[in-house]
Amino acid sequence: MDIEEKQADLIDYFVKQAQSLTGASLAGVVVDATSHPSLFAFSEILSVPNVAELQGTEHSKYLDLLQLFAHGTWNDYKSNAVSLPILAPDQVRKLKQLSVLTLAETSKVLPYDQLMQELDVSNVRELEDFLINECMYAGIVRGKLDQWRRCFEVQFAAGRDLRPAQLDGMIQTLSSWLATSDNLLLTIQEKIRWADTMGELEKKHRKEVEDRIDEVKKNLKVRYVGRKHLTYLMAEATNYKQADMDLRGHEEYSEPGVMDYEEDRSRPKRRRQPLV
Repeated sequence: MDIEEKQADLIDYFVKQAQSLTGASLAGVVVDATSHPSLFAFSEILSVPNVAELQGTEHSKYLDLLQLFAHGTWNDYKSNAVSLPILAPDQVRKLKQLSVLTLAETSKVLPYDQLMQELDVSNVRELEDFLINECMYAGIVRGKLDQWRRCFEVQFAAGRDLRPAQLDGMIQTLSSWLATSDNLLLTIQEKIRWADTMGELEKKHRKEVEDRIDEVKKNLKVRYVGRKHLTYLMAEATNYKQADMDLRGHEEYSEPGVMDYEEDRSRPKRRRQPLV
């Protein structure tokens, strides 16, 4: 079970206790709540009507104590110790843990000197043991101890109860964040519509290109077939012309004045006259 679930169960338990008790018994609930090692949120208990009714009674200092654990620090307690109940060791440890969370709200790099002063720790070894055993092991902070730079680098810190003065600022911050988120959502939607439009145009253009390519292919095929047929006709004409030339050449060799051998044999021969 993580710290948030533990918090929820403990808050529910102490709220139910506070709703059913008054006076000294209710003061005891406040002491138990501020001493519990796993409870770090107290606003819900403060909002119980029975707790608010402690104001102005002999137990009003327990209401002040609960408010201190909700919003204050160890230094705040030291400044007002005379008007507050004496703290048990568990409460002292808890208030110092809450003090670390308060410091982490304003800075993520906490110098050792500042921490030792805020927590009344006399040396670095004691401070690092507290940060490791009482804060990091408890799950309320995560970070890195830098002995070379003498500081605690905060990576995570659980949130504390909001002070009344912080509520308006928190509402304003959330409202600003909501407005920014709405504007961002509109921008994203416009980008999506633009992308859809460009996609359709691209699809249409691709179709036109593909149709044009098909048309060109058909034209090239027709031209190729026509050219092939023309080449065939030209070859046939060439062959015909060559045959004709061959025939004419043969006739030229058989022209009049040249007798064939058979014709020469059929003609009577003239006798030669003897020479006197």
